[in-house]
Amino acid sequence: MARLRGSTKHDESAAILSFYRELLARPYVRPESKYDPVKIGPSWLLDGDEFVLPERSVGWDGLVFAGEKMQLKRGEPWKFTAEQARLWLWWYSVDEAGAFTFDREGVIQRLKGWGKDPWAAVMLGNELVGPCRFSHFDGDRAVGADEPDAWVQLAAVTQEQTKNTMRLFPRLFTDDAKREFKLQIGKEQIYALGDQRFLQAVTSNPAPLEGGRATMVLLNETHWFLANNNGLEMYDVIERNSAKSAGGGARVLHITNAYDPGMDSLAERTRQAWELSQGENRRNSLSGLMYDSLEAPPEAPLTAEDAPEVVSAVRGDSVWLDLGRIKKSILDPRNPPSRSRRFWYNQITANEESWMSPIKWDAQQDPENGFQDGQEIVMFFDGSKSDDATALVGVRVSDGFVQALGLWQAPPQKRRGEWVAPRGEVSQRVRALFKQFRVVGFWGDPSHTKEDGTLDLFWQPLIDEWHRDFSPRLTLWASTQHSIAWDMSNTSSSGKGKLFVPAAEAFVEAVENGEIWHDGNKELGRHVKNARRFPTRFGVSLSKDGPESPRKIDLAVCAVGATLMRRTLLNSGKKSLGKIW
Repeated sequence: MARLRGSTKHDESAAILSFYRELLARPYVRPESKYDPVKIGPSWLLDGDEFVLPERSVGWDGLVFAGEKMQLKRGEPWKFTAEQARLWLWWYSVDEAGAFTFDREGVIQRLKGWGKDPWAAVMLGNELVGPCRFSHFDGDRAVGADEPDAWVQLAAVTQEQTKNTMRLFPRLFTDDAKREFKLQIGKEQIYALGDQRFLQAVTSNPAPLEGGRATMVLLNETHWFLANNNGLEMYDVIERNSAKSAGGGARVLHITNAYDPGMDSLAERTRQAWELSQGENRRNSLSGLMYDSLEAPPEAPLTAEDAPEVVSAVRGDSVWLDLGRIKKSILDPRNPPSRSRRFWYNQITANEESWMSPIKWDAQQDPENGFQDGQEIVMFFDGSKSDDATALVGVRVSDGFVQALGLWQAPPQKRRGEWVAPRGEVSQRVRALFKQFRVVGFWGDPSHTKEDGTLDLFWQPLIDEWHRDFSPRLTLWASTQHSIAWDMSNTSSSGKGKLFVPAAEAFVEAVENGEIWHDGNKELGRHVKNARRFPTRFGVSLSKDGPESPRKIDLAVCAVGATLMRRTLLNSGKKSLGKIW
């Protein structure tokens, strides 16, 4: 910030600090909108009409540093919006011992055009030469200090994505700051104070990153970090490096748009892991990870009349976004509705090929209503040998509640064909369930996979064993010849495949109508969201997004099968004969 004539650096710092304290003390003015956004994370925590700020944060010193050393454009000092400043203070918040509140990772998920790249550039510059670490307390004030061994990384899956942030640096620092910190700013790296400190842009080649001791890593556009572009492997290396950093001081910050469910991106994995860690208290950030997002509510319509109001609520303080241009983009028939919802509504929503809306599925979870011992259930089993997952799902007969009961699949590090489903473990699980519940129906698709070196079916002997042991206790048989074997691959006019397809359609409709509830199991949800629409001559079924895809759907298949079983049982008029062993 250019210093006023006659002023001192202390006066300048005090003026910047006063500006932010006054800005952040302003009450929240609730927008006159019927589409109140979903607020996730600390930056939108409210106490009445006042925003909640962290009790202690070295970020206050960082706000002053940015105002003094950085600029929006030449001659105009850098200023955060109130929303950006709150995010900054929470990211740099510390506890009573001076340790970071969010000591591992953070995620900033916002709509396209919000200003994630400029915010990130200022944060990276602060990590390079600014007060980014706790020094000491001056009374109740947390005092910040720079990191003398700063090694900062900006990571993305393509070089083009790193350019969005790196191209901001030549004009970001003031001329005085460039001289003070001896900045040497290149297209892919920045040196400071000679070669003592370093900021580099890296892309998805994990090998050179292994063993690095970066002090801060920013991951750009994590909705594009996938297995097939080495994004997930790159993250694994970065996470390991940060975990072993000296004193555990290194942190990783993700910036992302809403992800496409089922692509198994880093953004998707992180969101699911964060939700799993929250439980009922999902609005708070726990386990050392800060997740911050402002999303349109699920019921927000994507129409010309409503879109400007929705985007206005979701954009937060990014008032520079042109609502008229965004509306034109939304109405452009070349842009799928799912993409518009992800980019402009910041909603995590399925694309047009998805079998199930993830929003609808998540809305139907009720973890507290799971199976109780002795309740009457039906179970559906889908067997695989190595490449696909082996899965087991149950449905409660009384109300149709869906619950995942078992999943066996190859660990991620295993290569194709190196892992074989543990038949003994699967059988033990099945037998335990028969003891715990009144299982009145148990169907299983044995698949046509065979034993190595023989023509024997891999699962058929075990399914026959289950038939011999359990058939007297099963009210609902798979066929007149076998109580359990239910071959979905038979797609003839009289085959099981013909029955499964309309059951899959009915399952989707029942979820969307709020008629099916489930236990909220994360793997079951992942499989449901992985599934894609698969038109057949009998109707629309579900399938993987490709024969070799690693994204499994077997639990979703079992959920459909078990729901079909319940309906078949109820329509048969048969009374339960199930018993607990």
